[in-house]
Amino acid sequence: MTNLKEYVKKGLFYKSVVEDGSDIIFIVDYDGEILYHNDSVEETLGYKPGSLVGQTFFELILPETLADFKKEYKASTKKRFNESIEFQFLCKDGSYKYLEFNSINLKHKEKIEGLILDCRDITQRKEDAAELLRAQKAKEQFLANVSHEIRTPINGIAGMATLLSQNPTEKEQATYLNAIKSAADNLKVIINDILDLASIESGKLNFEQIGFNINDLLRSIVDSFSVQSKQKGIDLSFSLEAGISSILVGDPFRLNQILINLISNALKFTHAGQIKIIGTLEKATTKTQFIKINVEDTGIGIPSDKLNTIFESFSQADASVTRKYGGTGLGLTIVKQLVELQKGKITVESEEDVGTTFSVVIPYQIGKTNDIEENASIIHRQRADQISLKNLRILLAEDNDINRLYATSILKMWECQTDVAENGYVALEKVRNNNYDLILMDIQMPVMDGFEATKAIRMGSAPKNQVPIIALTANATSKDIERCLSAGMNDCIGKPFTPENLFSVLVKFNQLKLIKSELKEPVAPQKLIDLSHLEKISGGNDDFIREIVSSFMTAIPKTVEEISTHMMAMDWINLEKVVHKVKPTLTMVGMGTTRDIAVEIETIALSEGDRDNKKIESLSETFCGRLTAALAELKEMGY
Repeated sequence: MTNLKEYVKKGLFYKSVVEDGSDIIFIVDYDGEILYHNDSVEETLGYKPGSLVGQTFFELILPETLADFKKEYKASTKKRFNESIEFQFLCKDGSYKYLEFNSINLKHKEKIEGLILDCRDITQRKEDAAELLRAQKAKEQFLANVSHEIRTPINGIAGMATLLSQNPTEKEQATYLNAIKSAADNLKVIINDILDLASIESGKLNFEQIGFNINDLLRSIVDSFSVQSKQKGIDLSFSLEAGISSILVGDPFRLNQILINLISNALKFTHAGQIKIIGTLEKATTKTQFIKINVEDTGIGIPSDKLNTIFESFSQADASVTRKYGGTGLGLTIVKQLVELQKGKITVESEEDVGTTFSVVIPYQIGKTNDIEENASIIHRQRADQISLKNLRILLAEDNDINRLYATSILKMWECQTDVAENGYVALEKVRNNNYDLILMDIQMPVMDGFEATKAIRMGSAPKNQVPIIALTANATSKDIERCLSAGMNDCIGKPFTPENLFSVLVKFNQLKLIKSELKEPVAPQKLIDLSHLEKISGGNDDFIREIVSSFMTAIPKTVEEISTHMMAMDWINLEKVVHKVKPTLTMVGMGTTRDIAVEIETIALSEGDRDNKKIESLSETFCGRLTAALAELKEMGY
């Protein structure tokens, strides 16, 4: 204790506090001349010990802030103490750092006209504050964008619904209904973007590991944008390096999502020229290929100072871009995170008024033909026109009148026997008194919600407690889905849902019953042709639709003849070329199931060594039969 007192009495502690401390200490006179500084200037500012003595403090202040700094400095000479004075000080390397000083005026105690300035580096604090402000502004802009993006289609839906109630002509009805569907689709895109981002940020997004044909995936994506690109006069093409394995193992659905987003952006911001999708082999190991896909456009480009922020949440290159082109600013954020979660990387190069190139590199395992998974959804689509849902007993628990009308109308169209319940309690009573093949259960309902009703049904007696229960929920995040499954539900359908979503679930959980029903009662074949897609993309332009349909009808006889010729010669390569040529038109005329058969024919035809000749012959015969039937159907429709 004595030693410590001596230490304090002699003032030896000043070395630890002043000389060896982390703060920068300056002693300056009232005119700003530096009389002393400690050695901390070297670590923080880069100057050697003692090297600033004799210089004027003001000469080291950022020139454009000097006038304001001198006012604060002069005020410090009038006060006993002053604190938290911010300034920017010149570093040895020519840069400026944010510092903050607290001052002690020596005149008040020592009668000396000088100041002790205790300075701290606040550069990081200033950068954090600036970043927080920028992020806050970006978030505010995002909320404004989302509000605008949601209000616009809602206004459109409300307006078109009003017009529909005013006795429009048949053609006007079709136009208004197409406008309502388009607006609803836009709303779904916004909602899906937000849900995807929520799933990614929660760390609960799962990735598939299934086989897929990358060549077919790229072709399919380009096909889906072909009409849109032609309307804008943009040349859209793709190429794939020969060394890339035709079958890869990974998540084709997420790759599809990534590329659709990038190509959509390219089309949105390109008004003339071309868009190229180029697939190359970045590098490879014995089991893995790193696939690089460039999406190159000749669009408006991105300013160089915006390239570092375009992948951030709620950010677009410019607020005016949102006003002109629309969007939430989440697309590229989702793309970047989807790429990185698959251990890949994404980069961008751009020049204003020249174009932009996005480069995606993702590692995939090298696969074989038998790795391609024939998942349930494809099987369902292939059998959709042979499956009848007639007499399937469904209980719909839904408290919203419009949602109830929508679902029951779809089920009625399929000739299902449907009971409705406006809350979970009524649903529970109906289950006790009736037998159902499946229950569609809304989550948020009065009296008893979907979770409570499901738990109560599962606690009941067999076999009624085993009935499949499907959640209908607007809360479709991974956390919400987990909660539904934990409550005893079998699956979830997110709102808003399509008839296809509902059909897939009904088939999935009632396959055995449906197959038995098919054996007992033959089902009338459904229509092969659905021109609603053509009507949508053409805005109801009859001349455009007729031109596409006429071209398709002219091509069918030749296509069927060529397929038959190549089958007899077992020339699978040329057979694949014929099938591929007609495939884009199948999408446009609504022959989705037939297009799936085309995809399978291509996959088998392009496989080497283990090609199943009997299967490709069977599929080709089915394919030709469908084309011939489609030709007759179109003639019946008056084309």
